[in-house]
This record gives sequence, C-alpha cells and structure tokens, in this order.
Amino acid sequence: MPVPRRDPRRIATVSVHTSPLEQPGTGDAGGLNVYVVEVAKRLAARGVEVDIFTRAVSRDQPQVAELAPGVLVRHLAAGPFEDLDKSDLPGQLCQFTFELLRTEAGHEPGRYDLVHGHYWLSGQVGAVAKERWGVPLVQSMHTLGKVKNAALAAGDAAEPSIRLRGEAEVVACADRLVANTDDEAQQLIRRYDADPARVATINPGVDLGVFQPGSQAEARRHLGLPADGVVLVFAGRVQPLKAPDIVLKAAAQIVRDDPALAARLTVAFVGGPSGTGREDPDGLLELASRLGLSSLVRLEPPCPQPALAEWYRAATLVMVPSYSESFGLVAMEAQACGTPVVAAAVGGLRTAVRDGYSGVLVDSHDPGHYARAVRDLVAAPARMARLAVGAREHAAGFGWSATVDKLMQLYATVTAESRAGGQVQAAAVEAAAVRA
Repeated sequence: MPVPRRDPRRIATVSVHTSPLEQPGTGDAGGLNVYVVEVAKRLAARGVEVDIFTRAVSRDQPQVAELAPGVLVRHLAAGPFEDLDKSDLPGQLCQFTFELLRTEAGHEPGRYDLVHGHYWLSGQVGAVAKERWGVPLVQSMHTLGKVKNAALAAGDAAEPSIRLRGEAEVVACADRLVANTDDEAQQLIRRYDADPARVATINPGVDLGVFQPGSQAEARRHLGLPADGVVLVFAGRVQPLKAPDIVLKAAAQIVRDDPALAARLTVAFVGGPSGTGREDPDGLLELASRLGLSSLVRLEPPCPQPALAEWYRAATLVMVPSYSESFGLVAMEAQACGTPVVAAAVGGLRTAVRDGYSGVLVDSHDPGHYARAVRDLVAAPARMARLAVGAREHAAGFGWSATVDKLMQLYATVTAESRAGGQVQAAAVEAAAVRA
C-alpha cells in the first residue's frame, strides 16, 4: 500500500562551515547563510521545528541559541575554536559528526524526519546521520568545486581533490539534491553523474518585505552620497571569485573614456575579505590606488539586510561580475529594490537577472565590456527607467514563500518514499523469518 505523504515535524539542518548567526558578506558567510536563515524561519512559521547544527567558533557561544521561535542553532565543538579555514575543516568532520549524533541520542528515537545538508562538508555529515537515523538526506550544494575550477579567477586557488571526491560521495548518497537553478541541476547531472530523477530545481528567494523600492535621494542623503552622482555598488564577499577587481578596472576605463562622468562617479564596496581574499585584505585599496581611483572608492563593512537594502536603493547600478554563481542573491536583492544590475552571464546569474529586462548580462570578464555597459546605461535614462521597472517585476517572482512551498512538497515526498522503503524492508525481513 502506498504511504500517504505528510509534512515533516522536525528537520535537522546541517551547516558545518558557517553559522546562520554570522553576518553575511565576510569570511565564509554569504548567500548560504541567508538561505538557511530564511528557510528555517518560514518552516517554523508553518509548524516545522528546525535544529541547525553548526561548528562552534568561540568558547563564549552558547551550546544552543534560539534564532526564531521553533528554530534552534546548536553549536558543536569540533576542532579549535578559532576561525579555521574551510580547507582545514574536513579533518574536523568526524568529531562534528560524533557530536551531532550524541545530541540526537539524548532524545527519543525518531526525533528528526530528515536531514538537510548545506555545502559538501555538511553533506558528508548528513550521509552518516541518514544511515544512523534511518531518515532521508536532502542536500543543497550551493557551490560546486568542478564548476569553480572550470572558471577560476586569476590568482585564485583551485578547489582541492578532497572536495571533489567528497562532493561525488554526497551526490551519490543523497536522496534528493536541491539545485538553485536549472543550470546547477545540469552541472550536477553532467559533471557529477547525478540521477536526474533525484535532482530538484528550487530557486532561492528574496525577502520582499526588506528589499523593496524606496527613495534614492533619501538613501543617498543618509549614506553621504552625491544626489546627482553615478553610484556603482558591489555587495558581498571580497574575493577573486566575486571579481571586485573587474569593477575597479571598469571604473578606471570609464574615467579614461569619459572624464565628465568620472567627476560624478562613486564606487562602493559593501562587504569584507573572504576566501583567498583574506590573504591580501588591502588588495582592493592598493589596486584602487594604482588605478588612480582612491578618491572615488568607498569601502564599507558588511551590514544587516535593512542597511544593505539602502545601499541598493542608493545605487545607480549594482555590479555582479562573478566568475561563478550558483544563483546570485545580491543581484536578486538589488532588483527587488528597483535597481538594475550589470552581471556576468554565468551560472545562476542567467536566472537571477533577466537580460535586457531587469539588467544587463555581460558574456565576458573583460573590464572594458563592463565599462561600456555602464556608460551605455547611464547615457540612456529612459532605458534605465524601464530596467528599474523590470527589475522590480522580475524579483517579485522570487519570494522565499515560494521556495519553502516547494521544499515542503519535496520533504513530504522524500519522507514518504523513505517510510515506504522501510516498510518494504521490514516486510522482507519478516517474510524471511517466517520461511526460516
């Protein structure tokens, strides 16, 4: 008999390398953190309890912290408390997994209905929990090592073989793989031999209550920006993968080509060093100095979502020239604020940005091409106005509620399949015992 679907009651979410309590935009905190937080809050609002397991990075962190009603963040001690680089974390997975299993063992069996892992490190932990608890594993990779290695920025480090092997193991083990876009789904299938039947495309969302249009003049007054200036904004982690250097080099090209525009130009970076960018935290300032742009550049620290939305509203354009993106949350947030985006035509950005409607996709990483795209838009106010309208309309279709609707359907399906499989296995064991 088919097992009826039902919504899960409690989910174990695993985010080993970055805590949902961290501020996105620096270190290893980024779109993954936003995803975990927004989904967990909305699941809890629908009556699903969520426990988020992450690595403790300080002795002062509480073992358990409430993120929102129905959402607990559980900090597990695994390795030194200081901020380890992601490359050091595979060696801590055994301890992290032991602590996760020990936490669950303190409760009645069957506490969790499923495990949802985020990033390949969490998938390794989730694979063990899946077998020990007899529950399905849903996995979101967020980024893929093979994809990143195929599009490395100059000076960036290739993803190591341990990650590539680990990703392949997680792909083979997971009951379902959640891809952010169709492009990511195809990468999982082509590069990792994922079973297409186990890959589900579910777009991430944007908080449309926070990221919404507002007065550009008011935002600029508050941020100390010129009312009639051309403001280019880069938001996110400052690392080679995100290509902040392309923004600076494009600005330098604009200055050379159009001195009048240069007098009105401000280039703002909102975020902090991350990845290999932490090895040279002053690199952006040094590049700005070499390009003669120091007086035009503002470096701002990562900030909470309401403040980030103000930066988007203040911007003339938001720049997202990344070499690789599984989705491109910054592009979607900016568009929700009514600000057009100039972005690289790579990966999930082809979904996040509707070329010619909500922004402009550049099929290149040549700074000159980005400079030309900016100049063309600034010189065409009517086109910019149309893109601003299109940006709002495009982003309106990507609310987090739609994401959670699809995740709930997926969770119900995969847990029903797991229960049905367990019943079949139990019946087979019973039949064998009778025959014996």
